[in-house]
Amino acid sequence: MDRRTYTFVVASAAFLFFYLSLRAVVAPPQPEQAPPADQAAEVAAQDGGDVAQAESTAPTSDEVLGSGDEDAESETPETAGIASTKGETEWFTIGSMDPADKHNLLITFRNRGAGIERIEITTRDENGRFAYRRVDTRSGYLGYFAGQPNAKIDGVTVNVVGPGTPAALAVAASGEKGIQVGDVIVAIGETPIASVSDIQESLATSKPGNAVTVEVVRGGDSTKTLLFEAKLSEHPLDLIRLATYGGDDEIKGNLSRLSCLVTLAQVGRKSIPIGERSLQSMADPESLMWTASQQTGDDGSETIRFETTIGSQALESIGGEPVRMTRTFTIRPRSYVVDMDVEVVNLGENPQNLALRLEGPNGITPEGWWYSNKISPNFSGAAARDAVYRTTADGHGLISGMTLLKEARKTPEDPNYPIFASDSSEAASDLKYIGVDAQYFAVAFMPPPEKSSVGSYDRASATIVADASDIEKHKERAVNVSFFLNGKTIEVPPGKGFGQSVQMFAGPKEPDLLDQHGIGDFVYYGWFSFFSSLLSGLLHILQSIVGNYAVAIVLLTVIVRGCMFPLSRNAAVNAQRMQELAPEMKKIAEKYKDDMEGRLKAQQALQKRVGFNPLAGCLPMFLQLPIFMGLYRALSVDIDLRQKPLWSPNGWASNLAAPDQFMYWGDWMPDFIAGRGTGWLGPYLNILPIFVVVLFITQQKLFMPPATDEQTAMTQKVMTIMTLFMGLFFFRVPAGLCIYFIASSLWGIGERLLVKKTLPKGKHFDLDGDGDVIDAVATKRNGDGKKTLTEKLLEQVNQKTPEPPTTPPSKRKRPPKKKKR
Repeated sequence: MDRRTYTFVVASAAFLFFYLSLRAVVAPPQPEQAPPADQAAEVAAQDGGDVAQAESTAPTSDEVLGSGDEDAESETPETAGIASTKGETEWFTIGSMDPADKHNLLITFRNRGAGIERIEITTRDENGRFAYRRVDTRSGYLGYFAGQPNAKIDGVTVNVVGPGTPAALAVAASGEKGIQVGDVIVAIGETPIASVSDIQESLATSKPGNAVTVEVVRGGDSTKTLLFEAKLSEHPLDLIRLATYGGDDEIKGNLSRLSCLVTLAQVGRKSIPIGERSLQSMADPESLMWTASQQTGDDGSETIRFETTIGSQALESIGGEPVRMTRTFTIRPRSYVVDMDVEVVNLGENPQNLALRLEGPNGITPEGWWYSNKISPNFSGAAARDAVYRTTADGHGLISGMTLLKEARKTPEDPNYPIFASDSSEAASDLKYIGVDAQYFAVAFMPPPEKSSVGSYDRASATIVADASDIEKHKERAVNVSFFLNGKTIEVPPGKGFGQSVQMFAGPKEPDLLDQHGIGDFVYYGWFSFFSSLLSGLLHILQSIVGNYAVAIVLLTVIVRGCMFPLSRNAAVNAQRMQELAPEMKKIAEKYKDDMEGRLKAQQALQKRVGFNPLAGCLPMFLQLPIFMGLYRALSVDIDLRQKPLWSPNGWASNLAAPDQFMYWGDWMPDFIAGRGTGWLGPYLNILPIFVVVLFITQQKLFMPPATDEQTAMTQKVMTIMTLFMGLFFFRVPAGLCIYFIASSLWGIGERLLVKKTLPKGKHFDLDGDGDVIDAVATKRNGDGKKTLTEKLLEQVNQKTPEPPTTPPSKRKRPPKKKKR
């Protein structure tokens, strides 16, 4: 979270406990342009592995692979030696959305750049639904098409269709099955389609399970029209997506870029300049053209292989010779891990000093950035997306997206935030993992199973993938974040090569799952992690019994408040005694108003005589602080509460890890109230926080005694205002936490009524059988004319306490000082 939000959360917690403590007393039981889009983020990596021993022959003219700009002049062996790869832009997928394939991921690639364009999590639960779906939309989902407006007819050209998506399963009236690559979508239902946004708008009012008619033109220039009927599904969580597909969470200034790109970090003595993303003679890594091939293993694994040749023309100006790069991505059923391998082969006639740069993922889901509150080990707090890493020297570290944005604005010529450099110690550059962390999901590079470190690197840096100058105020938390790794330089003989292998985790932040891969520190509860882990475990046990997290939260509240009942009761008794002594304490204050020391002694003597400890009422509140904060973090961090409903999975309060979102008012409320990030309350009217505030005020009115003087009346008014102000603090907290406070408040009302009936006869106070005060602080005599117990004690105190002086301290004569002999 940013510094403003972090301060807001800390102040909220402090304010809440100050408020509760006070209520227990007052209401007892009674500059330069940023780099362009192709330079805004750098990301890279390579393992300084041994030079491969296998011989590699130079490719023939039929085997030319490549990189480079399609528009560059073509090279021929006669004029320029080995040419760079050319070709058309294509899209590919591995994984599936079909439950029968048992894949957890559906990944979309583009051969121009050989990077990841999109990762969708397709894991199914026991009911066959998506275990992790998008929670910010309730409309139906047709599929991702990487669509582009068609140049010849009004419509959107389909460039990719994922296996198992509703589009792939659609059936035409004439019998054809599945929308195909190359089809042009011209209408969905009654809505004509001319752009990608038209597809989204045509489905905005649909629901999962609805059937829609999709009209497509097939066959290029032909007039063949097909009418498909598709059954819409829920939206799977798009863990990685282009910024332009962000929907309501699309933030101006964030850049759309492929993830996990690779390029040459160094050739000979030339390396990528600071602040740039590629060598000066080479194209941007997202522009490199690669050829692609796919393979399916007997175990259900799927692999896509990309290959490119960087030719003579691209490298000779910096003293380099042609190289061939090959990279593969492999996934397996029921796994969130992607195996990534890169190999570089020297196609020249002389040895070359080469190094790789591997860019990390970007476009990680910013889900809930306008309401969620991540915490970090650093005082600077966390954003919706942060760079995290672990080295032997530093341990687990987090670099906030807010910090990265601040640095990019401060030095736009070098927007990167160094993690370690070539002159760092061996321990500082011993990288165990590095990734991008979101609220409930993460993408991280990890070492292969046989290694303890990701690899050997000269440099690692975190960065933003955004134009820092365009990120709007109060939306900084949603800035796009990534990282890059520069490998060590290796001398590669002609015909030889070197490789790099790394694994990428892309999935949910389930504690057990993360621990299996050695990245358990991605789940961070803060200072009260012991209580968070304990309460989270108990919550899961209760849910397994009752089958509903909302009911489990209520039961957890009963257990927690029940265990704390002795403390609450002692606080109530102490508050009762404080109220009883209040009139006598006021008398002492009036009698000694000009003598602070005498007043304090008289009040302390009275409290000692009656056995009253003024701190006893506050101590229980502070003992409850770790429990409250631990429960707050458990409910905010626990992914198991995500998309778990109060009762209806598609209705109100369908996500206990988010505000209840009773009604959308962002289109008619002013931006300072309902803006995403810019508004105090957010784009939804939430009613659970209103219930919380109403119950707080009810408690206050039920148990706060009538004001006896102007000062008390003013204090009670301030308490009411503070209670109303608490509504701002609760308005964007998770619905699950509101349920906790509602249950806790109802418990508190019942508890105070019970405590009033069970207060024991006071040791120093006269109480009747119901615990009500008879005459402990009465201001009038009993019928028999005898003095009350407190009045007798006060007389004893006064006898031992000197009368307050009538002369002001400033005019009193001081005794003369004794002269020194």
